[in-house]
Amino acid sequence: MDKYAVWGNPIAQSKSPQIHTIFAQHTQQNMVYTAILGSLEHFEQQIQDFFTQGGKGCNITAPFKERAFKLAHHHSERALTAEACNTLKRLDDGSLYADNTDGLGLTSDLQRLNYLHPNQSILILGAGGATKGVLLPLLQAEQNIWIANRTLSKAQDLAQKFVQFGNVQAVALDQIPNKSFDLIINATSTGLQGEVINIENKILQNATALYDMQYAKQSDTPFIAHCKQLGCHNLSDGFGMLVGQAAHAFELWRGIMPQMEWIDIT
Repeated sequence: MDKYAVWGNPIAQSKSPQIHTIFAQHTQQNMVYTAILGSLEHFEQQIQDFFTQGGKGCNITAPFKERAFKLAHHHSERALTAEACNTLKRLDDGSLYADNTDGLGLTSDLQRLNYLHPNQSILILGAGGATKGVLLPLLQAEQNIWIANRTLSKAQDLAQKFVQFGNVQAVALDQIPNKSFDLIINATSTGLQGEVINIENKILQNATALYDMQYAKQSDTPFIAHCKQLGCHNLSDGFGMLVGQAAHAFELWRGIMPQMEWIDIT
């Protein structure tokens, strides 16, 4: 059987093995997909050993996306702009190809939810790696983007890098314009600590839709719970994004695009 895996640290919480197993069953692919705890000291050697021993491809999650990007010999435009990858594929000549399907996963889920239409105003909270990985597909979908971050200079640097691809600008968290955004995306990691990013409640309440890139399958994320308390509508966490990025990685590896509907993302 062809071998695939996901690498991260921690990794026990990963839903990727279940998702890819369902994809493989529906498409009748002879493959096995496992979760592997990456070593903070020896990650690069682990990846090289995996492919030397016949591995066909793998997904990469925190904290290894930038390190995996540097291991690859060839990169998609999405990976190059993000300077990080979540997907590696071994090519026929033994070299590694890096892609970043996070943004495609996000836009696929936003389309599923009917949250994505041309020429919308989108506010992204946070200017870290999560934002960097999804900006290109969002701009290619003709979105007008504001990046809000506690450290304004970090958001400005990111906006400057991506302005060549579309309309994107930076703003400090306490200087977000008083307007009704079509979509607000939480791309911060504050939810991992059980916290919610500190912005004015009316900004959230005036938004048409709100999306959290994090997910918590058994309960609401802190961001979604906070928005519900404020009476906001059209809310979604990021589980559909996880399924979407997995589907696009699967297509890169196997040449078959699985259907997101095979996974329960309600």
